[in-house]
Amino acid sequence: MKIAVLAANGKVGSLIVKEAVDRGNDVTAVAREENKTVAKKFLKKDILDLTENDLKDFDVVITAFGAWTEDTLPLHKTTLEHLSDILANKNTRLLVVGGAGSLYTDDSLKTQLYQTPDFPASYMPVAVNMSKGLDVLRKRNDVKWTYISPAAEFEFDWERKGEYQLAGEVFTVNSKGESKISYADYAIAMVDEAEKGNHINQRISVLWK
Repeated sequence: MKIAVLAANGKVGSLIVKEAVDRGNDVTAVAREENKTVAKKFLKKDILDLTENDLKDFDVVITAFGAWTEDTLPLHKTTLEHLSDILANKNTRLLVVGGAGSLYTDDSLKTQLYQTPDFPASYMPVAVNMSKGLDVLRKRNDVKWTYISPAAEFEFDWERKGEYQLAGEVFTVNSKGESKISYADYAIAMVDEAEKGNHINQRISVLWK
């Protein structure tokens, strides 16, 4: 399978690249700076400069883009608008590293986590902007997208257990009442979805069992 990973040099992106490469996939890392991943193939380019031609040969495009500063937060929306436009009406699937703040509190799907009183103020800007990115995808019936939200507690230096559980739009906890996952196990879930394509035009979420 031919997979492109955008924002590949980041912590999430680099682990997704490694997971996909370790499974024998044909992986191209895409980033603005020199390749810092294990991928042998590399394209040095900004996401907003990517063209239809750049991505036409891939089965799956995974974007691991993330931003935290006030001036870059809107890029959560604009990068997905751009990628949706250049992948419209194509067989290439678009997989997105999402956020947990846009998950819903219950099956009514009316209130998102970031809209609740106890949601951490420090995470509010990124949650709001990532939610806007998800809204972009929900309006696109011409793109084969999947948005994957991690658990509420999502850490780079946690162990790779080699397991996870899938959930949907509603915030979910495990049998211990926890919502946790490591970047490495999130990467497993992401590459599983890339290989299987079981949740096209859906948002799913992942957490440790």
